[in-house]
Amino acid sequence: METTATPDLRFPIGHPILPDEPLERGARMAYVAQIALLSDQLRAAVTGLTPAQLDTPYRPGGWSVRQVVHHLPDSHLNSFVRFKLALTEDNPTICPYEEQLWAELPDTAATPPAVSLALLESLHIRWTFLLRNLTEQQWQRTFYHPGTKRKFTLEQALVLYAWHGRHHVAHITELRRREGF
Repeated sequence: METTATPDLRFPIGHPILPDEPLERGARMAYVAQIALLSDQLRAAVTGLTPAQLDTPYRPGGWSVRQVVHHLPDSHLNSFVRFKLALTEDNPTICPYEEQLWAELPDTAATPPAVSLALLESLHIRWTFLLRNLTEQQWQRTFYHPGTKRKFTLEQALVLYAWHGRHHVAHITELRRREGF
């Protein structure tokens, strides 16, 4: 189990729980499958939404659906790079980014969601090829996140980003359910 249930609109599927011990291969591949399915799930979550609905925040004070759609490839591109750094360097310090500020940049409002959906799809195809071919030792490689002051194994990062995708899809699907979109 990797989440805790909560009624908080910010965390519709709960908070992530990262493993402290190495995962069994089957469990790990289940998380890889979640990464592989995300672009289809996100596309289904936004299909049929009007421009006004895309600009609706998923919660009071939260991002719009449009911002969430553009955030996912921004975030997952950063994660893909972190994986590659950890695989090629010894415990690299990764570069955090200001996701809230990224969500407010002009490309978020100007770019059609279909562009980010295509980007996410292509990225996840590439990422899952990498993930499915890592060795047991490679899954335990690490990177250091200076924002959280924490070292992550690639296995922990996998669990986190599998959760992250489901988390944001749930923002959209829960908004649609609540608003009748």
